[in-house]
Amino acid sequence: MSGFGRLFGKGKNGKGKAPTPQEAIQKLQETEAILVKKQEFLEQKIQQEVNTAKKHGTKNKRAALQALKRKKRYEQQLNQIDGTLSTIEFQRESLENATTNTEVLKTMSEAARALKEAHQHMDIGKVDDLMAEITEQQEIAQEISDAISRPFGDDIDEDDLLAELEELEQEEVESELLNVGDEDLPGVPASKVPSVPASRVAQEDEDEDMKELASWAS
Repeated sequence: MSGFGRLFGKGKNGKGKAPTPQEAIQKLQETEAILVKKQEFLEQKIQQEVNTAKKHGTKNKRAALQALKRKKRYEQQLNQIDGTLSTIEFQRESLENATTNTEVLKTMSEAARALKEAHQHMDIGKVDDLMAEITEQQEIAQEISDAISRPFGDDIDEDDLLAELEELEQEEVESELLNVGDEDLPGVPASKVPSVPASRVAQEDEDEDMKELASWAS
């Protein structure tokens, strides 16, 4: 069995129990860790070959060229590992997203079943009847509150009260007028008032007319 076969639990025929998403993610993470270590090893080897090539330089061109060839092979392997890591990272992220989506769908499905179970004990007709009954009871409660808070005597006609008030005011005015008349009118003199001769009254009236005419002419 190959290393990857052992890693994913498959035999030569490629058959076997499929791992769970969590198991596959864990194995991909383990593979990533192995490849990262291989990267670090190759980078060290590349640096060593560069140092070897610099060391020999023109003194031993053959050894320097061999070092550079090994460096090229290591770089090729490093590029392959980079590509493999990108593929594995993509797979791992896809599995993580699939796992998240699976959990979300599972939760939504459970919530839908719970909601269905809750609605099984509800009848829309009974709900409507209940709401109508609640509304009716609220209206009755409001009527009771209005009746309790209504002050006594509200059945008296306000127009009758206004008419009675006007009568009282009229009586008060008449009473005041009577009192004023009794106080201001002069009393009848006890002795006889001497009469003025008619000729004197006529003369006085004529004098007043002449004064008024003279005043108008001037």
